[in-house]
Amino acid sequence: MNADLHCHSCHSDGVLAPSALAARAAANGVELWSLTDHDTLNGLDEARNAAMQCGLSFIDGVEVSVSWGGITVHVVGLGIDPSNTDLAAGLTRVRSGRDARALRIADELSLLGVVEPYENAMRHAGNPTLVGRSHFARVLVEQGYAGDIHAVFRNFLVPGRPGYVDHRWTTLSQALAWIHGAGGVAVIAHPGRYRISGERIEQLFEEFHTLGGRGIEVISGSHGDAEVRTFARLARRFGFYASRASDFHAPDESAVDLGCSAPLPDDLKPIWLAPELNERVICMT
Repeated sequence: MNADLHCHSCHSDGVLAPSALAARAAANGVELWSLTDHDTLNGLDEARNAAMQCGLSFIDGVEVSVSWGGITVHVVGLGIDPSNTDLAAGLTRVRSGRDARALRIADELSLLGVVEPYENAMRHAGNPTLVGRSHFARVLVEQGYAGDIHAVFRNFLVPGRPGYVDHRWTTLSQALAWIHGAGGVAVIAHPGRYRISGERIEQLFEEFHTLGGRGIEVISGSHGDAEVRTFARLARRFGFYASRASDFHAPDESAVDLGCSAPLPDDLKPIWLAPELNERVICMT
């Protein structure tokens, strides 16, 4: 199945509207799609309706920002109920810290000479409560500090580089409690992006498994062949379901387009076969 279960719209740090993402996914042959914006559910109604019009099977999703072991980890919730009040309240609390972080990032970038970093980042943000690193990254490209988004995240806005600001998100246990309480399945997003050792990633997976986490993104837009082999092995070891995702943000920025990721290794259990998702898929064709 051509499933793409992690991407972003203009409601977080993507550039396209949910309806445009649905059309793009359908044009690229996607059969099962999920919108997973950062810490918000705002685009799901539009995405769900557009998926129906495009004949796409759809899963309501979200990506929750988590602080774990001194790093930021992202957990995708698939099959969540967007009307769940505890999840909505939790995400509101997570978002409440984003604006303060954005102002601190802007202060750091101002010291480098970046012109009006906060105001210019706001131009790129469809949701003013979700100004994030990707919005600042676009400003840095515009002002000539980097050639593209990928270069920004090699040289800025990451630990040890200019513009990085530490921030405390929610805990792993709380994020999974929100996802499970909303009827969803928890998946660790793009594990190859976390700058931690093999031993530490195994500790993360062990805690995630103990808390009821069900899957990891084996295929991700940021994973090369070596990462796919590593996380396929770990999925087998922990008994995780495997997810497939582009982590698409924008046509000119993302390494992989919607629906164009490599297939999952044949012996892994696809996350869309998890029993908890059976009743959560909308518009199955």
